[in-house]
Amino acid sequence: MIFHNDKAIYLQLADRLCDEILDGQYQEDARIPSVREYAVLLQVNTNTAMKAYDQLARDEVIFNKRGLGYFVSPGARQRILDVRKREFMNETLPCLFRSMRLLGITIDDIACEWEKSK
Repeated sequence: MIFHNDKAIYLQLADRLCDEILDGQYQEDARIPSVREYAVLLQVNTNTAMKAYDQLARDEVIFNKRGLGYFVSPGARQRILDVRKREFMNETLPCLFRSMRLLGITIDDIACEWEKSK
């Protein structure tokens, strides 16, 4: 995994696991890799992976079954979608609209590119 300097590594790990849940790699109530397995997979310190898992547990995306490991919480996918959509609408979209205005890009230009990407 390539890490970016603009966000803490543990948050990037949490985002990746959320992406994997959204992508269907892990379903509700499915076991996810252990903290140690995930740390090895992504070549990070175990403490960093643990911090990511703690954050996801606080956000009710995953939960721990003592002695069995971590599992995807019921409703996790929808919670992730709700948070990400809200962030997109409140943070990404205003910046995108500003750039579009500055560059003279229209909604029709975007629609055309959208169709090409399918």
